[in-house]
Formats: sequence, C-alpha cells, structure tokens
Amino acid sequence: MKAGKNNLIQFAEILVLLILSTPAKANSLPEGFVYVKDVIPEIQVELRYYTNDNFVGEQIDGYLKPECILTEQAALSLKIIQDKLKAFNLGLKIYDAYRPQRAVDHFVRWAKDLKNIKMKAKYYPDVAKKDLFKDGYIAMKSSHSRGSTVDLTIIALDTKKELDMGSSFDFFSPKSWPSYLRITPSQRAHRMLLQILMKNNGFNNYDQEWWHFTLRNEPFPKEYFNFPIQ
Repeated sequence: MKAGKNNLIQFAEILVLLILSTPAKANSLPEGFVYVKDVIPEIQVELRYYTNDNFVGEQIDGYLKPECILTEQAALSLKIIQDKLKAFNLGLKIYDAYRPQRAVDHFVRWAKDLKNIKMKAKYYPDVAKKDLFKDGYIAMKSSHSRGSTVDLTIIALDTKKELDMGSSFDFFSPKSWPSYLRITPSQRAHRMLLQILMKNNGFNNYDQEWWHFTLRNEPFPKEYFNFPIQ
C-alpha cells in the first residue's frame, strides 16, 4: 500500500514538473483574438509578409509564423462568407490579416530607403518610391493592427486557383482600385462578387485596394496592437 502511494506521489511530481517545464502555449492570444483556421479550418492562407514575396522583398518584422489572426467577430463574419461561397465551389484566400505595429514600422523604414527598389518592377512599376506616402500606399498606422482588417481574394475550391481580379495583391496602382474600369468584364464581375459578399456581411472596403476590407463594427476601433504573429 505504501509503495503504491509513493508511486502515485512520484507520478504526480513528474506530471507537475512536465507542466512547469513546458513553454507557455505559443499560440495564446490577447482576449478577443482568434486563429482564423480554428474558426474556418478549410480557409486558404498565404501570408505574404511571412515570405520574401512582398513589396519589401523580405520577411517582415513580427511575422514569426504563417498564422492568420483576426478578432473573433471578423473571423466569424468571414466564416459566413466562406459558407456562402462553398455552395458554388468557391472559397476565400487570405493574404494578410492582423498585422503588428512593428510590421508597419518595417514598411515605413523601407519606404524611406529610396535606394531599395528591388521589388519595384513587380509591385509598384509606375509609382516613384518617394511618392508612396503621398499617394497613400504606405502609412504610419494600419487598420490591420486593430485586428479586424483582412486582405483576401476568392479561389476555386477544386483547383485552389485565384479568380482573376485584374491586378495582383499589393499592386500599387490605380488598377487596383475597386472603381477601376479598364479591366475585362469577368475581372470586374469577380471584384463585384467579392465586394458584395464582404459588404453584405459587415465589412467596408478601402477604395484603393480591391482586396482590403475592415469590419464595420470592429471591437478595437482605436487600439493598435503589437503582439507578434506566432
């Protein structure tokens, strides 16, 4: 009996040590935030700022893992849209969601370095880098840091291929404005589909980026977060 009790105590001690020695869960988030994949497991995610394929040309500060984070309200609204699209064999693909302030600061530093134009041909061929602030492509603050803004497009579920929207994500040009008309009818239709779905389900669009939407009743309208994506 005594030996059995000692074994139980030893087991309990080992269990406590294991718990104490395990690092805090890396995916713990501030209250009100969720991992989008936990809400919409099938959603496609391609976080461009975790990669080198972005207008800066390198992984951006604060993007430690390719995890997509949003406020719970924003994620639940996206789930409704995803479910509606699914009936037509379509779905959503996210390029960016919550963005820490340190990432925005990285953009600002890059924009001030006028000599670094290695990604100009792909992302801003017709815009002088010195004009990126003036033209509204780069700013000191971003609604993404409030947690309820998302950059996204529509894909075909069977092929995972993006619908043709007439310009690529983060293409700095009037061609990316939702109101731009010098694109094909099918491209305009694809943009309209995305606009209607997002606006009818609680989001407003930024008038210079067809991919950029912010939840109308966002829970943190004046708070800019800086916790890393991990």
